[in-house]
Amino acid sequence: MNRLLTRAFDLIVGGLGSIVTAPLVLTLMVLIRLESPGDPVYTQIRVGRDGVPFRIYKLRTMVSGAEFQGAGLAIAEGDSRITRLGTVLRRTSLDELPNLWNVVRGEMSIIGPRPTLQHQVDAYTERQRGRLAVKPGITGWAQVNGRASLPWPERIELDLWYVEHRSLRLDLEILRRTISQLRGGAGIYKGAAGGWQPPDQV
Repeated sequence: MNRLLTRAFDLIVGGLGSIVTAPLVLTLMVLIRLESPGDPVYTQIRVGRDGVPFRIYKLRTMVSGAEFQGAGLAIAEGDSRITRLGTVLRRTSLDELPNLWNVVRGEMSIIGPRPTLQHQVDAYTERQRGRLAVKPGITGWAQVNGRASLPWPERIELDLWYVEHRSLRLDLEILRRTISQLRGGAGIYKGAAGGWQPPDQV
């Protein structure tokens, strides 16, 4: 029953959100393409519920091929690979709008742990794999409690807490905090202690 209610909520919010924001997304895609060459929509394989991989969609905020340059997937504030428009998109989280397509497709939910990469999942402990018990989300408990600025183990623990305590009331609280957080753009960069690190560096 909880899954059915969550899916209904996701379809309503994700569907309406995709329609309402479509003109904005199309405009941003044109501006991204005008600023730098390459596909304005960035795709990447992430791990979903029960470990099933899927392709996530985002608006590109860095130069094309950025993951193969400099620090790779590690992104810090002031990273030279981030475009001027990309800086604005990241601060406002508008680059995440295409995630709504993933929600409609059933690969993601509005609320849930952020989807991670396969090599990160491969490093999970048995307990941490509990994070995969729910669909990944556009926003979640870890997102409204520090986002990328948090040390990776702390983010995982916050996500596990959500999985164990998820409820409609908690989801509404996460939505409220997300709206408040978007005004300031806090936690979008990993900082000195935040972000994922290989197990031998933790």
